[in-house]
Amino acid sequence: MSFGIILKKLRQDNNLTQDELAKKIDTSRSNIANYENDKNMPSVDILEKLSKLFNVSTDYLLGKSDIRNPEKADLDKLQIGLSTKDYANISDEQLKQIEDFAKFVLKDNKKNKNDN
Repeated sequence: MSFGIILKKLRQDNNLTQDELAKKIDTSRSNIANYENDKNMPSVDILEKLSKLFNVSTDYLLGKSDIRNPEKADLDKLQIGLSTKDYANISDEQLKQIEDFAKFVLKDNKKNKNDN
């Protein structure tokens, strides 16, 4: 989907006219019309304002992602294992599994480097 289509849908979903949106992000109505018709692309500053206003990522606005705004839960999933709190109160068996997995990943990584 193009930036213009995405912007128009977000604007309409939020019951805003082009003029109202323009005032909220400190630009002109004609700029909004040009963005929605894919005649112009907004500056980084305007993209950031739109992202904050609609609570979506800039990747979503630009059509690079179908995810409106990555959830905090998704970020937590990516960071598992990066904090000592993730290892509090684990059993000896769980510790062994973590060690075995780390060895496996490192061995596989070393193998892939040697293949290149």
